[in-house]
Amino acid sequence: MGNDLKPMHSNNLRSLSVLLIGCGNIAGGFDKGREPNYLPYTHAGAYARDGRFEITACVEPDDERRTEFMSTWNILIGFHAIEEVLNGDYQFDVISICSPTSCHSHDIEKAILLKPKLIFCEKPFTVSAAASARLVAECKKANVLLVVNHTRRWDPDVVKLQADMQSGHWGQLRSVVGFYNKGILNNGSHMVDILHLLVGPLAIVKVGGATKDFSSNDPTVPVWLEGPQGIPVHLLCGHADDYTIFELQFVFSQGMLIMEEGGLFWRERRVVDSEVFKGYRVLNEGVRRVGEYPRAMLGAIDNIYCALKNEEPIASNGDTALAAQQLCEQIKNSSLVGEL
Repeated sequence: MGNDLKPMHSNNLRSLSVLLIGCGNIAGGFDKGREPNYLPYTHAGAYARDGRFEITACVEPDDERRTEFMSTWNILIGFHAIEEVLNGDYQFDVISICSPTSCHSHDIEKAILLKPKLIFCEKPFTVSAAASARLVAECKKANVLLVVNHTRRWDPDVVKLQADMQSGHWGQLRSVVGFYNKGILNNGSHMVDILHLLVGPLAIVKVGGATKDFSSNDPTVPVWLEGPQGIPVHLLCGHADDYTIFELQFVFSQGMLIMEEGGLFWRERRVVDSEVFKGYRVLNEGVRRVGEYPRAMLGAIDNIYCALKNEEPIASNGDTALAAQQLCEQIKNSSLVGEL
């Protein structure tokens, strides 16, 4: 499959070497069997599509899964555990952490010992904000760049919205309403991270009751937050047994912008004169367009390459991920206190 991809970048220099830890869906499974030259959603798919990286080895305890993964992505070296890598003489520019969240702390600690230039970790970062804070500090001490995959920070639509908000294109931000499910840490952290980027620091006003629709340790929680200048931000919940939802509604003085299906679509509604009530201004039906979210993972890999080659700032780093996790953890703990 990897040989079917047409690289986006021709690379006459040495490819950056990658060790991929964990061989599940986000590592490459979601891109398995897709048409050539697709827009990838996974680490392996994005590295292969970019063309400036080479996955030289992978780690996966499941022998069958590892063997299949290596065949799919043309990887020559495979390990059962990261400790086996430490026992050899291996060097990697980038280490991708795609193992289960419960393994992230262990895997990042071992990855630091391999002295890569950069670690690219899936979210949730770790199982606790305290563990994440410790690992952020350890990466800084070891001079290892840390990237956490809050993917929408590389979504071209989100990047444009940030610029539009800064320029006043939509006028003043009045409020934000979000709808999500599948856990405050799992999916909620993505939403909180976007809001930190676009709105700014958020304070908890009131937390609702928890719904355990994803994991007993990661409830879905409604919450009323407040941004700078008192901007209200309400996160409301659906139930994962019904369907998956990840939507944001931004209410501006000059219209409304809605992220639908996690950024796969966007709807823009503008202010117009009412055809029914003379003198009133209302929102039009709006225009729904296809979003650029499928390009986000390629944006992440390009950001990684440019960070290593040109010292470009990382869009989603350990500090930004930690800030989102800390707030989500506060929301979760507050909901559980209310439950008791």
